[in-house]
Amino acid sequence: MTDPSTPRPGQADPGVLAEGVSAVLRHLVLLLRRTTAGQPVTTQQYAVLGSLEQGPRRMTELAEEHAVQLPTMTVQINRLEDAGLVARGADPADARVRTVELTGEGRDRLLAVRRARIARLGQDLAALTEKERATLAAALPVLAKLGRT
Repeated sequence: MTDPSTPRPGQADPGVLAEGVSAVLRHLVLLLRRTTAGQPVTTQQYAVLGSLEQGPRRMTELAEEHAVQLPTMTVQINRLEDAGLVARGADPADARVRTVELTGEGRDRLLAVRRARIARLGQDLAALTEKERATLAAALPVLAKLGRT
């Protein structure tokens, strides 16, 4: 049996690596989604809340970031607003522009979900060997770089 941490021929090929990274990320995303299953807010709505964490954003920015059309983002924001998790405002530089920001309840809900996900990942990481955790820690900067491209 081969050690999965030992590079195999072709493993560094971008296409092969992309397939592997895609499969692993899919499983991790599903794991995190299961952590908050049954909540009244969808995972997509939690992602929108996360996009608002640093402050108010324009609706068009949110739609672009989440790769959806503006009407789709408007529906998401309407639901979040009805739940008291976001509030609409006006851009101080241009009163015609509508912005969206987290409410206190929205920030609290986002942090609770994040804590639950981190706790779940922490349990799973604790089951890894020290060497496996070190390997993962070493890969984090590379994964972060991929996320910024």
